[in-house]
Amino acid sequence: MCNSTNSTRIEDSVQVFQLVIYIPTFILGLIFNMLALWMLIFRIKKWMETTTYMSFLIIFDILLLVTLPFKINAYKVEDEWKLGSGVCTFLESLYFVNMYGSIFISVCICMDRYIAIQFPLYSKILRSPKKATVICILVCIIVWGASTGSLLQLRDREELHCFYGFSDETWKNHQLVIMLEMVFVLSAILITFCTVHILLTLKKKIQNNHYCVSRGQEKPRKILLANLLTFLFSFGPFHLSLLLYFLVRNDFISQDYTKDLRIFVQVSLCIANTNCFLDGVCYYCVLKEFVKVTR
Repeated sequence: MCNSTNSTRIEDSVQVFQLVIYIPTFILGLIFNMLALWMLIFRIKKWMETTTYMSFLIIFDILLLVTLPFKINAYKVEDEWKLGSGVCTFLESLYFVNMYGSIFISVCICMDRYIAIQFPLYSKILRSPKKATVICILVCIIVWGASTGSLLQLRDREELHCFYGFSDETWKNHQLVIMLEMVFVLSAILITFCTVHILLTLKKKIQNNHYCVSRGQEKPRKILLANLLTFLFSFGPFHLSLLLYFLVRNDFISQDYTKDLRIFVQVSLCIANTNCFLDGVCYYCVLKEFVKVTR
């Protein structure tokens, strides 16, 4: 992921791993996300804050899925990118928008449920489908702008590859890497904090017989648990590998680990992409159950 041919080359084993991950992710992810989106549009009668956030999250995931065939083709290192730098920048933006858009929307889902459970008296003031829509649109604008701007600055204009081959300046940009790591760490802390407190609050209310759990009320709990587990599994390894690779490229770690850590980045990025498939499966199952309960 730097400027030289040797350092940008994708290992054969990594290419095989990417195919094994990306092909089922693309096919199954597209199926489950489209089914979940269809249920949100045509089967959910009452539009709520959670369903608003879910719909935007599903759209983010579908946008990433669109880029995967191009990413698979781009990783054939013997081929040069032939669709032009503009198309490359657009596809890379779709790709990274999904990752950080999903992170922000996942945080929104969790905080929305936290407010609803912890502060029921203020939830009607702080929460509404319209406010959720505005927040999601702001997330789209911020992430699109930040992703596109960063890619335009970091892309090596002489490099004839896409989705990799970023300039050496990428790994010298301390502010960018610190910002990406802070976004993930703070998001992980917020999601974990909100999830734990919500579950503890619900458990306490159940024990005090102040809260009766029905099948329909299991929906937000399942959304939160699925959101937390998917978040940590998908994004944790990538941000760890990003930090380690940044350290080795800036001589904080021995250069002997450069190749291994580059492979770690590429593999963990594949794992991060399973987020769009896991989200689709989780939300499809939750929505399917919710539709049955509300009939």
